[in-house]
Amino acid sequence: MSKIDPSLFNTQELALEQEQATCPQCASPLELRHGKHGAFLGCSAYPSCHYLRPLKVIEHDQDIEKVLEGSECPDCGHPLAIKKGRYGLFIGCTHYPECSHIADINEQGQTEPSCPLCTQGQLVARTSRYGKRFYACNCYPSCRFVVNDKPLAKPCPECGFKILVVRKGRQICPKKGCGFQGAAV
Repeated sequence: MSKIDPSLFNTQELALEQEQATCPQCASPLELRHGKHGAFLGCSAYPSCHYLRPLKVIEHDQDIEKVLEGSECPDCGHPLAIKKGRYGLFIGCTHYPECSHIADINEQGQTEPSCPLCTQGQLVARTSRYGKRFYACNCYPSCRFVVNDKPLAKPCPECGFKILVVRKGRQICPKKGCGFQGAAV
């Protein structure tokens, strides 16, 4: 039977060997600490010194699923890629921290209708923190127009409101008080 090396299980010593052993702010020793986002190195003189450092360097290329050949970022000219984020897949620039261009993977090739409230912005698809899709004016916070259903750039035939929305396959006017329900889409 072979013996197991106990140094393999001592993460504090291993982490301190890889990282700087003393705090650069106060010269106290660094300790391995655990938080809700994982392990990190923190100063042992914590209440008086708030220095901390992550154990691993975060790389932005980890979220790239596939580089889209022949595509070009409209902002910087670098290739675009399908990336994986908090709310699912999206299209983003491969030159990420320098260029933050993103596009929704579900809305490619479709034009956004103009905002019926301010008439300056466009209604763009957004995702809430709960994963629900909604459409809001891109002039936020000066314009706070929001609809939960997919907007269409057609005016309401009854009240003249500038857009209709698609709800359960039918065209419906989102203006309160107007009960227009059009034909199925």
